[in-house]
Amino acid sequence: MKMRMPATAVAVVMVAGIVASACSSSTAQRASTGKQATGIVSAVGAENEYANVISQIGGRYVDAKAIMSNPNTDPHTFESSPSVAQVVSSAELVVQNGVGYDTFMNRIEAASPDPSRRVIEVQQLLGLPSSTRNPHLWYKPTTMPAVAKAIEADLSSIDPGHSGYFRANLRRFDASLQPWYNAIAKLKSSFGGTPVAVTEPVADYMLQAAGAEIKTPWPLQADIMNGVDPPPQDVTFQDQLFKSHQVKVFLYNQQVTDTLTQSFLSRAKQYGIPVVGVYETMPTPGYDYQSWMLAEVNALKKAITDNVSTQRL
Repeated sequence: MKMRMPATAVAVVMVAGIVASACSSSTAQRASTGKQATGIVSAVGAENEYANVISQIGGRYVDAKAIMSNPNTDPHTFESSPSVAQVVSSAELVVQNGVGYDTFMNRIEAASPDPSRRVIEVQQLLGLPSSTRNPHLWYKPTTMPAVAKAIEADLSSIDPGHSGYFRANLRRFDASLQPWYNAIAKLKSSFGGTPVAVTEPVADYMLQAAGAEIKTPWPLQADIMNGVDPPPQDVTFQDQLFKSHQVKVFLYNQQVTDTLTQSFLSRAKQYGIPVVGVYETMPTPGYDYQSWMLAEVNALKKAITDNVSTQRL
């Protein structure tokens, strides 16, 4: 069973061919595009939320590029370009998610090996097993502080002359997460136990942190996430959650919709259940990681307290 991945993952076959031709020249590319030539550290985030955090820690001394960055692109129709392998192969620092979410990155890296390249795989950083069933780690409130700390350490090692600058940016980043943490804590304190329905487990970690009760069974979430047709009884169960008003909010993956998702949206609207669209990748422009996460919590709060839907940020 293959998990539905962010947009770039569907381009693995294309990328594999690209990296084969790029492999022999990867060392030369890094020499010409990396810090030695420009004074700027070249970095890559497999998903744009990770690239954004790299940029916040690295500031003017880092050029961070994102592979997966368009929240309006259907992950199943995304097509890579020949520049993807070159960008990754020339990077001095890479941050990727792991948990089977962005395995295309491993293929690119293996095709252009470089012992000096630093790779932060968030799954390994957090000590999570490969059996971790929800790969959307960036919605877990404890994830990005750990990622940011690892980024700071690697950047300070790559560019020790600016380590103080990176540490100061890390302190600012950690402080800037506090409004999100406060919003989650207030939501949990005031509305803990609120029953919700979802399509996929995109925001499940955040919902759990806010004390929400996710009524949608995991097998249904997993089937939708993996692009598998769920059993009719699971669909009926979800429909009944709306019909009998057993849930206060319905959250769905705003970036990936299909006939089933549309049917759930119609049901929720039919029975007056407010809808919140959540994003797999950071919506741009106008957001950084922390403002995006705060906006998602605020949308959930509006749905609970004012019965207001927010399908797009």
